[in-house]
Amino acid sequence: MQRRAMIAALAAPAIALPGIVCPGRARAALSLEAALVQAGWTHAPYDGLTPARFRATPNGVAIEGVSAGSFIWRRTPGQAACLTWRWRVDHGPPPTDLTRRGGEDRAISLTVGFSGWPARASLWQRTQHAVAQARAGDHPLPRSALIYVWGGTGREPAAFYSPWMGGLGKVRVLRPAAAPTGRWFEERVDLAADWTESFGGPPPPLQEIALGTDTDDTGARVSAMVENIRLTPCG
Repeated sequence: MQRRAMIAALAAPAIALPGIVCPGRARAALSLEAALVQAGWTHAPYDGLTPARFRATPNGVAIEGVSAGSFIWRRTPGQAACLTWRWRVDHGPPPTDLTRRGGEDRAISLTVGFSGWPARASLWQRTQHAVAQARAGDHPLPRSALIYVWGGTGREPAAFYSPWMGGLGKVRVLRPAAAPTGRWFEERVDLAADWTESFGGPPPPLQEIALGTDTDDTGARVSAMVENIRLTPCG
């Protein structure tokens, strides 16, 4: 993400939430195949990056690109529950340090956005969020987020703040970049427990889910799939 870091260094600081990655004007939605649009997805850019390609599979989404990065998102209102899905990576970037701003490529990120603030959100965070929202156009930005990642070195902390989100996003690496390719992995996360552990207090309502990829720094090819994304009771 060297280009993003450069843009951020030249502009006033702003929180980079799923709908806006660094300071800049609001961007129009990117093209997306009809099946994904009908399923409620919107394709959005990462500033300065060649967009990845997203296409529908029978049960989810395929992600493809070379030295590319973008994301799709859809509204997902409701209460925090357990989220399940399966994913696989056939080709992806090599390990990168996801705790550092700049260079942190990953094959897949699954971001869950929430409508409420962390329990101890500061005035600075709220102000920077307002700046980002003003530049994000009609897409209401989440006020907090959990990011589940396939990528990284595997040496990152179990949960750490996203270097792009000003304390409003917590990252968990579920599969490092060195995880086996060409096979499916099933995932199940407790959103309520993860949110409370990350931010304190009871979790706010869900707002959206986003799927993204980022391989611009390593120039890597990505070929991956995410399927069967479901909210289920945790009991």
